[in-house]
Amino acid sequence: MTAAMGLPRLLVVGANQRSSSVSLRERLFLEPEDVPGFLEMLCEVGITNACLLSTCDRVEVVMTHDDLDVACDVVIDAFANRVGVSAPALSEECVRLEGVEAVQHIFEIAASLDSLVVGEPQVLGQVKDAHRIAREAGMVDTTLNALFEASYKAAKRVRTETAIGERPVSIAAASEKLALNIHGPLSEIGALIIGAGEMGELIAEHLRNRGLGRLTAIARIEVQATTLANRLGGHHASFDQMETCLKDADIVIAAVGAGRHVLSTEIMEKVLLARRRKPVFLIDTGVPADIPPQINELDSAFVYDLGDLENVATEGRAGRDEEATVAARIIHEEVQQFLKVQAGREAGGAVSALRQHFETIRETVVAENPADIDAATRLLVNRLLHTPSETLRKIAESDSTELPNFESNVIRLFGLGQGSHNDDEGEKS
Repeated sequence: MTAAMGLPRLLVVGANQRSSSVSLRERLFLEPEDVPGFLEMLCEVGITNACLLSTCDRVEVVMTHDDLDVACDVVIDAFANRVGVSAPALSEECVRLEGVEAVQHIFEIAASLDSLVVGEPQVLGQVKDAHRIAREAGMVDTTLNALFEASYKAAKRVRTETAIGERPVSIAAASEKLALNIHGPLSEIGALIIGAGEMGELIAEHLRNRGLGRLTAIARIEVQATTLANRLGGHHASFDQMETCLKDADIVIAAVGAGRHVLSTEIMEKVLLARRRKPVFLIDTGVPADIPPQINELDSAFVYDLGDLENVATEGRAGRDEEATVAARIIHEEVQQFLKVQAGREAGGAVSALRQHFETIRETVVAENPADIDAATRLLVNRLLHTPSETLRKIAESDSTELPNFESNVIRLFGLGQGSHNDDEGEKS
């Protein structure tokens, strides 16, 4: 089924971890309390049905509109104005997905298959929050609502029928295990989280729930640090204070993924000297890496990236690949089911309109011939067939090769036998 046959008005436009830089996504990022204002602005410029997904991985608008080119331009302009760049420059880092591709995209997001760390449990909650905010703003039409509800069903199947969701939990548990081996009881140590990446937050939250004594959050965008600290029950500091914070951190969780290192070997050497070589457990959740591998060569510095943590938590990659294959099959099945349901709804609308059209003609004919049922029914049949007959004639005159296709569809639509098709009947209309 093509996009034109399925959901021709559905569109996704925005920046995500595959299309854009971290710096652009950080600038586009909106806190939940700022989303209603952004949606209201879109509504004022003609985008009346839309939902904004704003996370560390993506800032994307999911919408329905009669003119997808216009809708795309409006969203790109809104994003460009927000970050102070030209629309053409910003569009180079944005994705545009329509119809079936958009459906597939939203289903994969909800199931956490399109995240930097597959299986992140926070993602579904973020999608639901975005859906709720848009719904409360009165910007969710029937199509968008059906899309999100169906995506939750797909996500539930992936969670239930695969072990995808166990991966992040296992990584967080592996982080706890290593922290205990390096430092002993968590209650006696402190951690620093740099950046607001979702996997980093998951690990920090796990450690806090397991008794971590202190937690400090820093980020280049200060509001991200304050929000993260509030969520995790910790403190926040300025990004400029990173070196000072590092000296007090027994665990460092790097969660930026900006494509450049946030730490340097020189800074870490100074920090370790100040700590008198007290060990530091560094967890690199960045994709690309936040921490240069050379730091692992420093005495008393222990660097683990997501691959290392996963090796601690799992027995190998073959099983994970198999789970991903199963998850992809589930998403495909759910997408096809959603498209089938939507097609049925669209067909139902056409049938309803056709029924109303026929009823209007019937009422007119009966009013014109109240006493002669035979004459009324003959007139009714002729009037019902008049427009289809004229349309078929015009098709035959303009392109006779198309006529058999149309005739075949008419026969199929009305359940006619080949022998019952009679061109002479059309001539009388």
